[in-house]
Amino acid sequence: MKLNELRDNPGAKPSRKRVGRGAGSGMGKTGGRGIKGQKSRSGVSINGYEGGQMPLYRRLPKRGFNRPFPEKYAVINLGQLQKFIDEKKIDIKKEINAEALVESGMVRRKLDGIRVLAKGEITSKVNLNVFGASKAAIEAIEKAGGKITVAPKLEKSEEKSAE
Repeated sequence: MKLNELRDNPGAKPSRKRVGRGAGSGMGKTGGRGIKGQKSRSGVSINGYEGGQMPLYRRLPKRGFNRPFPEKYAVINLGQLQKFIDEKKIDIKKEINAEALVESGMVRRKLDGIRVLAKGEITSKVNLNVFGASKAAIEAIEKAGGKITVAPKLEKSEEKSAE
């Protein structure tokens, strides 16, 4: 047996239907699409449309709750913070707060607050003042000899009075 003699088993690879190639092909004229109507035309896709019946996506119950005004936080990781400290973009002698992080370019904007997560390691002794932090991040900062202050959440009425 030679490579040029290799073939599929008979019937393993059926020949494709050549639609609209004459009446003798059995798929001529309308090409197996029936007569007239939206589905016989090209470029039509009616996904989820079920005629007069209620579509499946409307029959299924809705689940959960989507908050209309979710709070969005700027997230920083301890590894990123250490990298910025090593590159002298953040001064550890001063308190590191939202303004300092935005100024250094670590976060683009502070959004509803800045949260610190424990991804990566921190070796510098830092004084952080942020909106939120994970337990592991707090432990890692205190283990490195630093101090972290997590600001309490302002209620909507307090925010208006503060302005």
